[in-house]
Amino acid sequence: MTSGRTEHVEIEGVPFTVTLCPRGAIGLLALHADNEGGTAELAESVAERCGATSLVFRQPGVTDPVHLPSPRMAADHCALLQDFLAHVSVTVSLHGHMRAAAPRTLFLGGRNRSAARRLAYGLRTLRPEFRTVTDLAVIPVALRGLHARNPVNLTPGGGVQVELPLLARTSGPDDIPPPRVADALAAGVRLLTAGR
Repeated sequence: MTSGRTEHVEIEGVPFTVTLCPRGAIGLLALHADNEGGTAELAESVAERCGATSLVFRQPGVTDPVHLPSPRMAADHCALLQDFLAHVSVTVSLHGHMRAAAPRTLFLGGRNRSAARRLAYGLRTLRPEFRTVTDLAVIPVALRGLHARNPVNLTPGGGVQVELPLLARTSGPDDIPPPRVADALAAGVRLLTAGR
């Protein structure tokens, strides 16, 4: 794995350990790694496989991690976040959802709708086990990732907020993502790289 840079930062009184592995102009972001198991592992694995940049926020050693909404994570004093935003052109921000009505649905929000459709094309190999939704009208409002201060939208090309159900994020107690999901995400990120 490419060695990264680490920063310890407090956001709204919550301590985070942030790790940046700079590579290419597509960025994989995991803002809530300890709340949304598997997102950090997916971000780091997919980024390494695709030559993309990764940025992961963790709360190590915390038994009850705090979940700050994404727009509140856009802290100007977080140097590695600012480096990520300056380095990356398009972001893929990985999140987890626990919607009981959608246990096998991946929602692709964010402001870059063209990138969302390209990423969805890469995820097509997950059918029929998982369904991918890009239509903002169908995505629950809280999962759309459209807020102007959401880090997924702060890079020059904006980005895609990927909301993954638990079954697409972990395949065991150690937050190990299912290989099929990692492969499909990598295929989608490669399409974003090719489309730049």
